[in-house]
Amino acid sequence: MYEVKKQIYLDFTKNQKAALCNFLRALVKKTPDKSPQEILENFIEDEKYYLELNVSKFEFLSEILYEDWFQNDTLRYLKECRKYYDYKKSQEPYIQAQKAYDKKKREFLREVKMKHEKPTKKQIYYYGKLCEKYHLEKENIDEMSKFDIKEKISSIIEAHDTRKNISTDEADCYDDN
Repeated sequence: MYEVKKQIYLDFTKNQKAALCNFLRALVKKTPDKSPQEILENFIEDEKYYLELNVSKFEFLSEILYEDWFQNDTLRYLKECRKYYDYKKSQEPYIQAQKAYDKKKREFLREVKMKHEKPTKKQIYYYGKLCEKYHLEKENIDEMSKFDIKEKISSIIEAHDTRKNISTDEADCYDDN
């Protein structure tokens, strides 16, 4: 797409070329179901309409809108944009897989880092309050890491949540009879 962009609209200024190419690329992205030829025809119709109303974004196109070289360059650029977005769409599963892998990697590295850090005051306080609430004996936390405390807290919460769910389910069983 970028190579084609260098080869088209040679008579335009840098700003004119950039504005037109950005607009055309956005058109291709918004209308994935249309062919480049259909997009070109719609663009020319719309531009003709806006030029008649004197509200066109691209007033410099008024004299060259129907020129063959302009339509050929535009069609060529639209085809390249379509190729680019089709390729990007085909790469989506790989990109999602890479994102998932990166997320797991960050989680692993976060855990490794936590295993070497001391627990925070909030963690220690929260662990103590959980032990009091559920009448558990506190373990010695002097040798524990931030990760170990996190795992302890998670296991306490999980164990008591499952007990609560089991007792609620049992109560529901007895209510049915």
